[in-house]
Amino acid sequence: MKQVKRSDFLIKPFLKRNNLRAFYQIISTIIPIISLWLIVYQIINHSFLLLIKGFLLIPILCLLTLLSSRTFSLMHDCGHNSLFKKRNLNKFFGFLLGLVNGIPQKSWSIDHAFHHRNNGNWEIYKGPIDVLSIEDYNSLSKREKIFYKISRNWIMLFPGGFYYLVLKPRLGLIIIIFNFSKDIVKEFFIKIKNREFSEFLAIKSRVKPPFSDYGDNFSELFELVTNNLIVITGWFFMSKWFGLVFFLTFYSIISTLSAAILICIFFVQHNYKNAYAKNTKNWDIIDGAILGSSNLNIPNWLNWFLADISFHSIHHLCERIPNYNLRACHKANIHLLHQSKFLQLSDFPNCFKYIIWDNKNEKLIPIS
Repeated sequence: MKQVKRSDFLIKPFLKRNNLRAFYQIISTIIPIISLWLIVYQIINHSFLLLIKGFLLIPILCLLTLLSSRTFSLMHDCGHNSLFKKRNLNKFFGFLLGLVNGIPQKSWSIDHAFHHRNNGNWEIYKGPIDVLSIEDYNSLSKREKIFYKISRNWIMLFPGGFYYLVLKPRLGLIIIIFNFSKDIVKEFFIKIKNREFSEFLAIKSRVKPPFSDYGDNFSELFELVTNNLIVITGWFFMSKWFGLVFFLTFYSIISTLSAAILICIFFVQHNYKNAYAKNTKNWDIIDGAILGSSNLNIPNWLNWFLADISFHSIHHLCERIPNYNLRACHKANIHLLHQSKFLQLSDFPNCFKYIIWDNKNEKLIPIS
């Protein structure tokens, strides 16, 4: 079958960014979030029966979860510099949306860009859950194989979501502070032991990045610290306003469910039967975009909350296309996407079987 080339696609008309549309997308997301939190405050402070309060809070929790997913999707566009015309606007609003999500946007977007550069090359990029090759899996002990299988099960989306948005950014800051403090103390003791009193204040210890995707340079470290300070301060005031137990519980549920949705979407868009899974020598970036990214046939209302990221082959073909042009670009090039994977919601559970990379046959396979 003839290989599709990038030049075959109609892309240029859909690259145009519109600041008014971008502002509208952010306002139409943030204002409902603020409004819903105000409604939550009224509900919990009203003299409703506890059962009625729960009945009223459940749909609000669902809406806040979906809106949180949308803020993450818009933050994702800012990371690609595709939401606004100017890079500085994308940086500014990406940072603000990172605060809403409780995650440093710059570090996340740099890590995500690596995914785009290597999608479909499973020798370099192991997917969202670090998929093992057959050889690596077979080298595990029986206990390690059980752990690997359980840790990649769909049920782990929920603890994984909680860790990803609530714990990991805070843990990153704690690790930085701990390691830096430990290194300084160690350096002081070495100087005392060696009687290097004249160099007592000449500190050589340096801050080290806590994770591969957090703090690889000064600007990322600065954003990690700034994000944490503002987010934790926000948590403090929200806890004073709503009550500590209620806010942390309600917020954690929203963040967990929102992250679970996003991780699930990201997973099924790259792990599925017959996904493009090449070694470096056989890999092609265009095939990686078209054959290594599934497109999701999901309801339009859900697409709105995901900022049309379901049109994923086109997004991988050119990440500079703003989300508000993805659908139109997808439709204009649909005749070139006949080899792409299209998934229904009912197909999602089956995707979680494909957690082993058969590097010899270059495909993803289930654990036998």
